[in-house]
Amino acid sequence: MTAPLIAAKDVSVRLDGRPILQGIDVEIAAGEIVTIVGPNGSGKSTFLRALIGAVPLAQGRVTRAPGLRIGYVPQKLALDASLPMTVQRFLGLPRRVSAAKAREALANAGVPDLSDRQMTDLSGGQFQRVLLARALLEHPQLLLLDEATQGLDQPGAAAFYQRIEQVRQELGCAIVMVSHDLHVVMAASDRVLCLNGHICCQGSPQMVADAPEYRALFGSGTKGTMALYRHQHSHSHDHDHHHHDHEHEHEKAQ
Repeated sequence: MTAPLIAAKDVSVRLDGRPILQGIDVEIAAGEIVTIVGPNGSGKSTFLRALIGAVPLAQGRVTRAPGLRIGYVPQKLALDASLPMTVQRFLGLPRRVSAAKAREALANAGVPDLSDRQMTDLSGGQFQRVLLARALLEHPQLLLLDEATQGLDQPGAAAFYQRIEQVRQELGCAIVMVSHDLHVVMAASDRVLCLNGHICCQGSPQMVADAPEYRALFGSGTKGTMALYRHQHSHSHDHDHHHHDHEHEHEKAQ
């Protein structure tokens, strides 16, 4: 058994005296994709921040593999619209990066041509890709994404999930992703963690979708079913076509 990249042992977090997380035990292994679902206020963002050491722990501890490289895509980032800044310059905050390194990170995020664009001119989807590129600059072994598809429409979200799958294949990093929509989980997830101040249940997407704890939390019927993003690839390899058609199917796991 190889040691986990990161492990939380009996972690509890209190903010302003209120318990946010209690008794969290989680290990993240190299290369796995873990999706975290839970209602608003269930401590999902706090859990990610506890993993990176950004919030103090009331009890327990987080251990990281020596020299662990972590990439973090925050939930929201407000930029001053009056401040002109190119994508390349943004990627170089706070430490400058070479043009080549910026280009490589943007290519990994699926937007190779954005270097010279103004940050304020980007679409929501492009902005998210630039945040992803910034998290990929140091070739992380662990990539943490906090509600990264919030505000994107369904095709945009599906394309982003697909890019995340490719990032795992290309860079081999583990991915921990907080989903903002209780019912939408990337089908490539190895494990889903259902959080509500504590871990209610965890397992394969199918297992969690069937778990009584999940259904109790999120209701039964259509709202209680978990939707998995799967990608049906209909690739056309004719020389006339220079693009792949991706039909994004939103399938229900019953």
